[in-house]
Amino acid sequence: MAFMQRAVMVAVLISIITPMIGNVIVLKRLSTIGDALSHAGLAGVAIGLCFGADPVISAVIMSIAAALIIEFIRRKFEGYAEMATAVTLSFAVGMTAVFSGFVKDAASFNSFLFGSIVAISQTELYVTVILCLVVLAAGILLYRALFFITFDEQGAKAAGIPVGAVNTVFTLMTAVVVAVASRTVGALLISSLMIIPVACSMIVSKSYLGNLIMSVVFALIFTITGLIITALYDVRPGGTIVLTGIAVLIALLPFKKR
Repeated sequence: MAFMQRAVMVAVLISIITPMIGNVIVLKRLSTIGDALSHAGLAGVAIGLCFGADPVISAVIMSIAAALIIEFIRRKFEGYAEMATAVTLSFAVGMTAVFSGFVKDAASFNSFLFGSIVAISQTELYVTVILCLVVLAAGILLYRALFFITFDEQGAKAAGIPVGAVNTVFTLMTAVVVAVASRTVGALLISSLMIIPVACSMIVSKSYLGNLIMSVVFALIFTITGLIITALYDVRPGGTIVLTGIAVLIALLPFKKR
């Protein structure tokens, strides 16, 4: 039962921090950044498995590198943020395609593709707890700055907010969250856990703070429901969590006002 307790604890923590990141990403219209960073993390996993390194550490390193590339290109081409994400995604997919061909332990690689939340170790639990505390602290400290930057980056600059520094910190934080969460939910699914709860909360909430709170609530509902279904029917937890979110989003869509 110890492994299930760790799974539930990690699931709850991941469900808290991923929508906090996703709320800013969605409202800034950068929803694809999660895909780019998750694929970069997957490339890091493949590289780590190829060279006998810790795949989680190599995933974090690659995700951070991808985040810095996105921020660099975004600054060079202001107003074309989606191009920076697309370029980085292409780079990450190419790296994954090359190095995955040299991975001998296919099972380990697949566990990062679709997640393996029930196989979480005690060390990974500690890492997730620390990461959750860091994200929560950063979210509180940068709340006002992120609020302004999310809706009006130029206005935030005029107000004296260090937009470049805040964007860099947020992008790096996103990279680490994506890399660590990929171990539990799966690299191919983690961006969904960032986006779908936020999409659901946008239907029922009426403010930035309300959207943030409700996105965390929805993520918790999806995750706990997905784990219960996994325990009952022995299916993959990552995919079950995401499909639960999709089902709720579809159910809520008729209530979305234009």
